[in-house]
Amino acid sequence: MRIEANDIRELQIFKYYRLVRKWFCKNYNITEADLELLIYFDCIGIFSRQDYINGTYVYSWDKHRWERLVREGWIVVYSKRNRTTVKYNTYKVSTKCKLMINRVYKVLLGEEDLQHLKEQDTYTSKVMSTALNYMNKDNTR
Repeated sequence: MRIEANDIRELQIFKYYRLVRKWFCKNYNITEADLELLIYFDCIGIFSRQDYINGTYVYSWDKHRWERLVREGWIVVYSKRNRTTVKYNTYKVSTKCKLMINRVYKVLLGEEDLQHLKEQDTYTSKVMSTALNYMNKDNTR
């Protein structure tokens, strides 16, 4: 079965994408570019450092992104190089990352609602909470 543009429109997957993306970035302490890059890696499955370099061409430059994603446990080593047959390490997204991405998909499909932000002291947080209320009450998503 092939998915057409109208199928995606009827599912309304992207209706609240911006709000969902911002919520996840705020709650998981990652940037929007990090989230989208991790989704890209999840789609690839197993990837190399060169795949990372190719995948970052469309994102803002962040010299420390790779080290930060590995250090914080979003990316893990799948297989290590052995200097004879395998010339470089291969990587995959971690279980923590897969769970977050699956949750993003569930929220976009309307299977799960998002909770309000804990801090309500800024204008942006108040606006996001209002938008979350609206999204969670929307029966068409």
